[in-house]
Amino acid sequence: MTPGLLRIRLAAAGSAVVIVGAGLGLRGMAVGSVAKYGGDALYTLLLVALVVVVAPRVTPLTAAASALALSWGIEFFQLSDVPAELSRRSAVARLVLGSTFNPPDLFWYAVGAAAGWLLTSWIGRFRPARTCTTNW
Repeated sequence: MTPGLLRIRLAAAGSAVVIVGAGLGLRGMAVGSVAKYGGDALYTLLLVALVVVVAPRVTPLTAAASALALSWGIEFFQLSDVPAELSRRSAVARLVLGSTFNPPDLFWYAVGAAAGWLLTSWIGRFRPARTCTTNW
């Protein structure tokens, strides 16, 4: 792995840790809609960071679209009984899968994906190596 790709992965992993901290802080301090929908946006933002950890050459748009597709897929999965049942048995499953379908969540996931796309585009570190002209 090239030093540039390693730096991208480390930056994305560090961002993921910060996002998890922000989500836990929001969950612990905020109430109502702010906690719920802010957490939804942060959830997808976390997925953007994790996509970059796994595939550091991914474009910002692909990272954001992948995270949004996964978030929406999990939300629609909640239309079945499986996530609710798993959530009753495990706090981790409850955090990752949720339990009940909530249509407004779809919008807030899109907000998180848009924020991830904007941030990764602005930073400019997630361009494919073949088009990257600087040595990060």
